[in-house]
Amino acid sequence: MPSQSPTVPQRRLARALRRLRADADLTIEQVAEKVDLSASTLSRLETAQATVRRGDIKELLDIYQVTEGPERQKLLRLAVQSREQPWWWKYRHLPEATGADFAEQADVIRQYSALLVPGLLQTEPYAREILRALKGDEADRNTEQQLELRMRRQAVLTKPESPQYVVVLDEPVVRRVVGDRQVIREQLQRLIEVSELPNVTLHLLPFSMGAHAAMDGEFTIFSYYNNPDVVYEDPDVVYVENIVGGGYIEDSTMTKRYNQAFQRLLELAWDPVKSAQALVEIEQELASTERG
Repeated sequence: MPSQSPTVPQRRLARALRRLRADADLTIEQVAEKVDLSASTLSRLETAQATVRRGDIKELLDIYQVTEGPERQKLLRLAVQSREQPWWWKYRHLPEATGADFAEQADVIRQYSALLVPGLLQTEPYAREILRALKGDEADRNTEQQLELRMRRQAVLTKPESPQYVVVLDEPVVRRVVGDRQVIREQLQRLIEVSELPNVTLHLLPFSMGAHAAMDGEFTIFSYYNNPDVVYEDPDVVYVENIVGGGYIEDSTMTKRYNQAFQRLLELAWDPVKSAQALVEIEQELASTERG
C-alpha cells in the first residue's frame, strides 16, 4: 500500500475531472495544450495522485464550460479540501490512515470481521495485545503511533452526524481470549456498550450457521450518500486490510459483490438483540471462570 494514500476529496475531484473531460470529448493531451499543465500532471490529477491549485482548477473548469453555478462552486471547494491536511495527516505513513479517511467522510460503514474485534471497537488493552501479537519482535516506534491512531479513530462513532455503523462479528472474534481474561472481558463489555449507540448495529454470526459468503476474508464497505460537496455519484469503497497494510477497491462490479456478500451475512447473523444477549452471556461465562 502506498505510504500516502489520496484523500476522499482528492478522489471526488479526480472523478469529476475525468467525467468533465470525457463529456467535453477531449483527450488529456488536448487539455494540456490549453493550460499550463503537462499531460502527465493532468493524468495524476485525474487518478488522485496529485493535488490541484485553485487557479488550475478554474482554468480546467473554463475549458470544460463549467463557468458558473453550484457545480463550479462545489468543484472549487473540493480543490481546496483536497489540499487540506486532516487530523490524521501526521499518521499518514501508517496503513490505518486510509481507513481513517474513509470513515471520517462516510455516511454508512459496513464491516465484517472474522478473527478480531475491529479497530473502531477495540479497547486500548485489547488493541495493544493485538499489535504485540501481529508485530512480535518487529514492534517499533510506529506501534505506539498505530495504537494512538486506532484510539483516535473511534471518535467517528460519537461525533455529530456520525456514520451508521453496521458490523458483523464471526463468533471466533468474541470467543478468542486475547491477553488475559480481564482484557477480553473489558473488550466484551465495550462491545455491549457500543452496541447501544443509536448509530451502531452489531450482529454476531454463530458457528452453527456453517459456511457463509465471506469465508475468504474480512472487509469494510464505506458508502457516501449525503455529502453536500459531491458533484457526481460517489461510489462505495471496499477496504481490505491484512498483515502488511491494506488496499481499497472502487470498481463498481467488485463493490457490488461485496455488498451482496454482506447482505447474505446479515441474513445468517443473529439480530442485534440476540447478539447483545450472547455477548452478555459470554462475558458472564468468563467472569464465572475467573471466580472459579
